[in-house]
Amino acid sequence: MGKTLAVNAGSSTLKFKLFEVPSESVITSGVVERIGLKDSIVTIKYGDGKKYEDTLDVDNHEAAIQLMLDKLLDLHIIEDYKEITGVGHRIVAGGEDFTDSVLVDDDVLAKIESLAEYAPLHNPAEAMGIRAFRKILPDVPNVAVFDTSFHTSMPQVNYMYAVPYEYYERFGARKYGAHGTSHRYVANRAAAMLGKPLESLKLITLHIGAGASITAIKDGKSFDTSMGFTPLAGIMMATRSGDIDASLVAFLMQKLDIKDANDMIEILNKKSGLIGVSEYSADMRDLEKVQGHNAKAHLARDMYINRIVRYVGQYIAELGGVDAIVFTAGVGENDIPIRQEVADKLSYFGIAVDPEKNNIRGVERDLSTDAATVKTLLIPTDEELMIVRDVERLTD
Repeated sequence: MGKTLAVNAGSSTLKFKLFEVPSESVITSGVVERIGLKDSIVTIKYGDGKKYEDTLDVDNHEAAIQLMLDKLLDLHIIEDYKEITGVGHRIVAGGEDFTDSVLVDDDVLAKIESLAEYAPLHNPAEAMGIRAFRKILPDVPNVAVFDTSFHTSMPQVNYMYAVPYEYYERFGARKYGAHGTSHRYVANRAAAMLGKPLESLKLITLHIGAGASITAIKDGKSFDTSMGFTPLAGIMMATRSGDIDASLVAFLMQKLDIKDANDMIEILNKKSGLIGVSEYSADMRDLEKVQGHNAKAHLARDMYINRIVRYVGQYIAELGGVDAIVFTAGVGENDIPIRQEVADKLSYFGIAVDPEKNNIRGVERDLSTDAATVKTLLIPTDEELMIVRDVERLTD
């Protein structure tokens, strides 16, 4: 018996969830926001609906982790640090170096930091989180779980860009994907729901939320995925453009008198997608409420559905058929009309969703009609649980 922490450190946030193992029950979860800024916000949920909240200055990630651990003691969620037997860290970029989760040592930590150029907003913060835990809890093993590792199985024909090959050799210019931990979790759950070995299935998993990616899974491995060198590529998202003609980027920079490419990337990452098209909201729930009388909101939702259908159709062709498609993440788990419309537009593949079964949010369920030849599944993702399982697998 022990307790394992799943940690997700961002540039100014620290999210965590504490699990009892091997039961895999959640003991507590929380977040420290605005790290390094004035009036940081600490929120911890625990017990039977209890919540601790406070606002104070938290200078850095080490201070955030120390505060979190102290509060776990103060709130009697744990009675001793020794109850924590492992810590798993979500790491965005693992490049080609990490094909699986791995126990952290000095060499692994140095490599995570060296890959920061592939995820400059994430890897440095995640490395800081690891360093802090190693300092505060020196005897507790740390495991790095990479968003990209699941996608390292993609064949070269799918991950290469049609640019000079030397750019791949010299700079690692290729598709890496993201959300791998989520895609891996729901793929395994889909196999369990279908009662078949994962290795025998052709699946398309739709992790669609504020960030969104679609993955084709063949023989239990990632075969292709929509996100690219960074999470900016793929389908339209809440604030990200998704796929775009590179020449349009240069054209817009000229028209907008933008000198720094990073400023243009900022627009494509934070001011595009649903918010850019609708000029109203990045939240799909807001757009659904007003789409009846707001043409741009309606267009944004239609474009979002269109991009999903486009990728699913492409991946069915690449896989040579499909056994099931899986909806997960914020929009996938909760937006009933989006699921229905996507399925309806893919009906010629044998995909059909029963409106009555589909009238649900956030519950694992087979949504297919009896006549459907391709299953449509709703599976809430659980990346933290996947992280915890990797910690247990690597520290047994």
